[in-house]
This record gives sequence, C-alpha cells and structure tokens, in this order.
Amino acid sequence: MSILSLKNVSKSYGDETILRDISIDIEENEFVAIVGFSGSGKTTLISLIAGLIEPDEGSITFNGDPVKGASPDRGVVFQNYSLMPWLTVNDNVRLAVDAIFPGEPRAVKEKRVSHYVEMVGLSHASERRPAELSGGMRQRVNVARALAIQPKLLLLDEPLSALDALTRANLQDEIERIWEREKKTVVLITNDVDEALLLADRIIPLNPGPNATLGPAFRVSLDRPRDRKAVNHDPEFVRLRGEITDYLMKIGMTRTSEAEVGELPDVLPLSAAKGGRKAARNARPKTSAAIIELMESVAATDPGLPQAVKEAGKPHTQNLNKYVEFFKATKIYPTPKGPLTVVDDFNLDLRKGEFVSLIGHSGCGKSTVLSMAAGLNPISKGGIVLDGKEIAGAGPDRGVVFQAPSLFPWLTAYENVALGVDRVYPHASADERRQIVEYYLRRVGLADAMQKKASDLSNGMQQRVGIARAFALSPKLLLLDEPFGMLDSLTRWELQEVLMDVWKRTQVTAICVTHDVDEAILVADRVIMMTNGPNARVGKVMEVDLPRPRSRKALLEHPDYYKYREQLLTFLEEYEVHEKSAA
Repeated sequence: MSILSLKNVSKSYGDETILRDISIDIEENEFVAIVGFSGSGKTTLISLIAGLIEPDEGSITFNGDPVKGASPDRGVVFQNYSLMPWLTVNDNVRLAVDAIFPGEPRAVKEKRVSHYVEMVGLSHASERRPAELSGGMRQRVNVARALAIQPKLLLLDEPLSALDALTRANLQDEIERIWEREKKTVVLITNDVDEALLLADRIIPLNPGPNATLGPAFRVSLDRPRDRKAVNHDPEFVRLRGEITDYLMKIGMTRTSEAEVGELPDVLPLSAAKGGRKAARNARPKTSAAIIELMESVAATDPGLPQAVKEAGKPHTQNLNKYVEFFKATKIYPTPKGPLTVVDDFNLDLRKGEFVSLIGHSGCGKSTVLSMAAGLNPISKGGIVLDGKEIAGAGPDRGVVFQAPSLFPWLTAYENVALGVDRVYPHASADERRQIVEYYLRRVGLADAMQKKASDLSNGMQQRVGIARAFALSPKLLLLDEPFGMLDSLTRWELQEVLMDVWKRTQVTAICVTHDVDEAILVADRVIMMTNGPNARVGKVMEVDLPRPRSRKALLEHPDYYKYREQLLTFLEEYEVHEKSAA
C-alpha cells in the first residue's frame, strides 16, 4: 500500500519550471533514494513532500490525505545542521519533543530524548553544545531530533554530503541500523550512487533541470546488511552500479567538441627555459630549431596542442625516474603540549609525466604533503626536489588546484586565468596570451562562460576555471588538493573526465590528494596510501595497470577495476579500525 503518492507534480519559480510532471508512489516502510545532479531540483522535491512549499500543478497525498503544510508525520533532515548553538545535544532534541508532545509528562519526554540521543551514539556527548561537536556529530543530532518526533516518513535531504568519507560511511551504517530498527518509510535525496546502493530498496534518478523529470526506477535486491567492501564481489551490485552510473552520465554530461577548442600558440612559459625571460623568448618554436626538431618527431595525440607546450616542463636532469623526490619529508608543528609531528619521514619518487594519488583518512597529512610540495608550507626536516632543484618556496613551476577554487569573485573567468598567464608568459604577445587563456577555458567546457564573473558561476564552473588556470601555466608539477571535494558526486564525475581529457594532452607530472577511492584509481598510475596521523607516512603503494585514456565508463567495465577498489577499501578499513581502537 502506498503511503506517499505524487501525481503529475510541477513546480516553477518565476518563468523557470524546476520540476515537471513528477509522479511516484512509495510503499510503507520502503527506503527510496532519489539520485540527481546539483541544481536538478532535488531539494525542491523534498520541500514539496515535506509540505514546506506547494506544487503549482498536480497533487501530493500522504496516507491518503492531501499534503497541506508541514507535519510531524514527515520528519526532515537537511544538509545543514540547523542547531541552536547555545543549547546542548539533549536540549536541541528536547526542543522538538516539547513542540510535538507538549502534554507528555516530563519524565516520558526525558526518556524519549535519551532514547534517540543514545540511538545515534551521542550519549557520551549529550551535554555538549554544537560548537564542541564535529560535523558528523552535529548531523547525528539532526537525525536524533527528526526521529524523536516519531514521524511516519523520514525525509533525508543530502544529510551526509558535507562530511568527510569516513564520517559519511559511519553515518550511512548508522542510518541503515536505525531504519532496520524503526522501520520508517524513508526518502533519501543524494548525489552518491554508492550511498544509494548501500541503503535503498529502490533508486530513482532525477533528470537534470530545469523541467526536471524522474527517470526509470532501479530495484535494489541486494541482501542486507550491505557491506561496502563485500558488495564488490556481488555481480548484482556490479551490474546495478554500472547501469545507474551509465544512465546518469548519459543524461548529465555534455562534452565540448574538439572543433570548439582551437589551438595553442607556439610559445613556452618562463619556467621552461633556464636563463629566464631572454631564454624563454629565444625558445619560441618559430625561432628555435631545437623545438622545431621536437615538433617533427612527436607522434601527436592532440594536433591542437603544439609541441612547445608538451615540452614546457622538459627536465634539465637526466634521471626522469626521480623527476620529483620526497626524501624523509617531515612536518612538525609547535603546540602548547610540545612538538606535533603531522607527517614523518615521507619518502616517494615520481617519474616524469607520472600521475599519482594520495589517499587516506581525514587528518592523515595528505594536504600537508601537498602544501610542502607547493612551497606553501615550510618543510621541517628532509626535503623535496623537483627537476633537480630543491623546493624552497612557491613558484610558477607548480600549479595548484585547491578544494575551494580561490578565484577573484569580481573578475571574469577569462581574467582569473589571464592573471597567471600574463605572469608566466611575459615574453609572449597579447594575442598569444589570449589564445592560451581561451584554449584552456574551452578545454574545460567554459567556451560560453569566459566573460562571466566568478561570483556568477556555480561551484562546478568555478572549479573548472581553477583547473584551466593551473594547466594554462604549463607547470612542471600539478598539485590537486581534493579538487572536487566540495562538489556533488555527479558533478565530480564530469570534472574528473575534464581533468583526464586535459591531462592526456599535457602529460604533466601530477599529484592528486583525494579521499575518493574511485577517483584515486581513475586518475592515477600509482595510488599512495597514507597511514593515519600523527606521524603519518607512506603505508602502501598500489600500481594501477589500467589502459589510458581512461573514462569512468571504461573503468567500471574493466575486469580488474573491482580488485583495485577492494585493495584500497581494505587498507582504509584497517586504518579505520586502528582509529577507533585508539579512540
């Protein structure tokens, strides 16, 4: 029997139709996941079901009655925490209980609060205030508060998307345990296919808006409880994951055609030649016989990318197997309790043109290693060498893409990229610098948004600008610090494809910090697994012997992909156990 029914529901804001002709029936005690891209109308859909907004067309019924306004029968957990900062955990939950059960005796209400705080594992923190809690703990308070009013329907609007991977995995397990115990009807809004597969009975894609519609339903018949490592061996999981991913990629990804990209000018960056500005000017292919000879010898994979740019990072050392060297790199911070060694004796060699991933739990020192390589964080002991020269500070020979795009919001996308290009190519003509900026902005799919201010771009588009800016500098070493960590999973897929597309044309040596197992495998020749901090170091190294160029679709279809995935999940699980036992 359907407990929730939407019939031909549409919702517009102004002249833009966000949702169009949405119809769905959800059974009592069913766990349904709605999966979609950012901006596809997922939060609008959850707000309609919750009764926080009304549809323009169609009908919504709950238990056979029309939905008219909010009701305690429908509990909502949003992405943001929405807690009263001056109240304790117990008091935040008690607020909801007092509002919904005003006539209950005090002792009964106290027991109800205690029961749900304990259910989400916060009994030990019941008297703490939100400022004293981690992000994961604050979201647990939200879940406890929603459950404490005993709704018949629990609505989860991307409740875990702002959390790190380990906390997210723990809360996914918690949500499944609660669902099994409470047997609520649950509608989960998520952008994470794996999260949906681990939790849901049914997965329904929401096709991108405006005019967003529901796609075909995928029935999940996997046995419960579902273990994220064990399901790698389940053919049904592999099949479903591939089908859902393929569907979402087809409806959501628009690739820029080769014809729109254009060509780069034949000009080298300042850092590519010893001798500075004069040497760089003399190295221009139009006047350099050496570069012309190199151009004639290349087996070009991309005719639109001149050999000058491919050779921009050409090393001056002969040992290409040690193009980048980390030797006993250590970072120590002073604290009131004494020195704290965050990264200890980190050793790693990178070949010229190699792409490696650094993976590990939050706080293991991944970003510290990257910031030392960027020259943004002084090295306490040991050292890092790039192309035969020890790193002693920041420089244009290293391009960095951070988790947040770090753009000047009042400048256009074009101007943000041009700032770096003007500095690195001062010897080039204005027209050549323009061609470089436009080439990379087109390459990342921003041909129509070059003149938009950064403040008017979505998070995903801003990160595209950051990627274009990094590649436009033709760095010897590209450093990516969780570049897609702030984006929804589906936008992240798209930008991973963009990154791989641009990288295959430059073959720049690169290091990518990530907590995403699939991302680590997709981009890397080797995955470097870091132990937990403090005193973090290289734990294991996994060679990724998969053909390039790579795409997510090809990755999912490769027979060895799930073997690599299990290796990483096993490593992370081992250190998760270490972390819990240490706590």
